[in-house]
Amino acid sequence: MRSRTANRWAVLAVLCASLLLVAMDATILNVALPSLIDDLEPDAYEQLWIIDIYGLVLGGLLITAGAAGDRWGRKTFFLVGFLLFGVASIVSATADSPGRLIAGRVLLAVGGAMVMPSTLSLIRNVFTDPRERGTAIGIWASVAGAGAAIGPVLGGVLVEHYGWSAAFWVNVPVVVVTVVAGWLLLPESRSPGRTRLDWLGAAQSVFGMISLVWGIKHLASDGLASSAPVALLAGLGLLAWFARRQLQQTDPLLDVRLFANRPFLAGAIATLMAMMAVGAAYFLLSLWLQYVHGYSPVEVGVRMLPGAVATLVGALTAPWLVRRLGVHAMLALGLGALVVAFVALAALPLTYGVAALALVAFGLGDGLAITTTTSVMISAAPPERAGSAAAVEETCYELGIGFGVALLGTIAAVVYASGVHQLPLSEPGRTAVEESIGGAVHVARTQGTQVSAYILEVARSAYLHAVTVTSVISAALIAIATVAALALIPRGFRADAEH
Repeated sequence: MRSRTANRWAVLAVLCASLLLVAMDATILNVALPSLIDDLEPDAYEQLWIIDIYGLVLGGLLITAGAAGDRWGRKTFFLVGFLLFGVASIVSATADSPGRLIAGRVLLAVGGAMVMPSTLSLIRNVFTDPRERGTAIGIWASVAGAGAAIGPVLGGVLVEHYGWSAAFWVNVPVVVVTVVAGWLLLPESRSPGRTRLDWLGAAQSVFGMISLVWGIKHLASDGLASSAPVALLAGLGLLAWFARRQLQQTDPLLDVRLFANRPFLAGAIATLMAMMAVGAAYFLLSLWLQYVHGYSPVEVGVRMLPGAVATLVGALTAPWLVRRLGVHAMLALGLGALVVAFVALAALPLTYGVAALALVAFGLGDGLAITTTTSVMISAAPPERAGSAAAVEETCYELGIGFGVALLGTIAAVVYASGVHQLPLSEPGRTAVEESIGGAVHVARTQGTQVSAYILEVARSAYLHAVTVTSVISAALIAIATVAALALIPRGFRADAEH
């Protein structure tokens, strides 16, 4: 018995090592961008794709990857996906052009999409005891949250000492060790009686999700006269067609009927809304630290660490707390902490002390709420749909961050641009200042002392106002999600029980 228990926790260690890399890769490149721009000289459009393509492809593939792992074997899918992740890291690290780097990021996303649903579905099958599973999911969630928060810190250190390619080379030794350990330790599992993969449905979900995210990302910035509305409508149409097709399948890629389960739906809503708000907040606060306070990438990463530490604490204590307080109390506590953090950002003068307290509240709220919603969704789904349930949870998580940066980040950009519009600058300078706070800092460096100080003062004031506006919207979104989740989940529902 002792050996079997040890094996289960060794399996969890392997899965968490892979998840850490996939989660870090979503954010590690943000601090490497200035160094990368100097080296590869990508234009503005290529810069956008270098940053966005990873989350775009990852979010689009998760549903198909979860279903494929259920059919073809979760261990096999995990190992192949992580090997691909390692190869893609080498392709990215050795890129000598923006196009090759974008291709490497696409391969990284494909590998990551194969890995992420496999980790949760393997946990669902390896940890058969509901209480142990709750603890395992808590550790999994803490690694996922901490990975995204640690990314900028590790990226900053690597970039300052070794250049931007080190952000990819660091993946390779971890991939090698993890694949060998996974081959030896992970059990193979698949859902019995599953039919062949529905390739038309897979194409509908992938292209529908990518079109939807791309349309949302570009609608506000490019306007109605661009191709963004077409992409948005095409994405919605493809996803509606996908959902209708899944309802007609005897063995669907995604069991849409899972959303008829009220606790499952509640978990999806809460995860999506919470990550929208938190993802945007981390993005905006990192820019505030870098451009308003002038910190280096490493200094920014270190000052964002309270969020990572608090996420670990929240996620690791969530399974213990949920057994004692219940799902309702945990969701109210976790999501309530997020609301309080955003109210503080909106109502108080933004100093680092206030930001640090908000980061702690973000981390605790994220750790408590997302760990609870993950347990709710996995417990509410039948074992044979573990991959689908895991894919939905991770899709809500990843797309929540992507939507948050796209929607709330765009709102912040519009509010900021309106605040600096009155600056008396020539057209090129005005355009650069209105595009971003980073552009304002760059333009200010080219001006005389008095003009430079005035530009920075106006830009920083406009940026703080943008943070205030988005914080108010974020608080409202999470409050609505909290009410909806608590109304959908029955009293007495236990996330550590089979349903």
